[in-house]
Amino acid sequence: MDPACAGAVELAREAAEETARPARVGDHLGLRAEADRVVTHYFASLDPAYRGWRWAVTVARASRAKQVTVDECVLLPGDGALLAPEWVPWLERLRPGDLGPGDLLPTPADDVRLAPGYTQADDATDQETQWELGLGRPRVLSKEGRDETAARWYEGIAGPRAPIAMSAPAQCSTCGFFVSLAGGLREVFGVCANEYAPDDGRVVSVDHGCGAHSEAVVIPPASEHGPPVIDELGYDVVPAGQLRDTEAEEALGHS
Repeated sequence: MDPACAGAVELAREAAEETARPARVGDHLGLRAEADRVVTHYFASLDPAYRGWRWAVTVARASRAKQVTVDECVLLPGDGALLAPEWVPWLERLRPGDLGPGDLLPTPADDVRLAPGYTQADDATDQETQWELGLGRPRVLSKEGRDETAARWYEGIAGPRAPIAMSAPAQCSTCGFFVSLAGGLREVFGVCANEYAPDDGRVVSVDHGCGAHSEAVVIPPASEHGPPVIDELGYDVVPAGQLRDTEAEEALGHS
């Protein structure tokens, strides 16, 4: 460590105070040799907005020169400094549901979820279904994209472990409202077409289920009732006065 640079504590403090003004500079915390005739002095920061930070003033001396000069003065975080979270690109910060009307989400050219239309075709049939004259798609789902999609759907609310599926009377594969998907996902997923189901218009797995299953409720047939039974053996006791009143009403045409 160069003795002249190591002894230039006051020179380094003056540079730190000038940069930190109007905030004050605290005690000298130490120094470190950066190279030949280059030393960095550290001072505590007393600014309330930068607790745990420190001023780093680098001083240097030219070869065969006696005068020490300030090379750099910066504010650096210490061990207990409050730091901003690590910057994340906006494309990686997006979450499902963030895209609104009018928003555009460009897909990177090297997105592993997509591949050119014909490179991922398994056979001639898939090539025909993935491309039509004038309506061809430049890219389609790659194998990685299909696997990632299938795992996300199957482990989510459309899979067999969703609470509504655990209590369902039957699976979607036996429901009349289940419409199978086309392509490589048709063996595991389909779309619900029951307007009264909570998953109407959404992708569900074949072993998903809900209470709106087409065969969940069977209406029992209407029971046949026999003709009314008339008691011809019993009788009712009617007082004589009530009987005469009834006979008089019937004579007047009342029943």
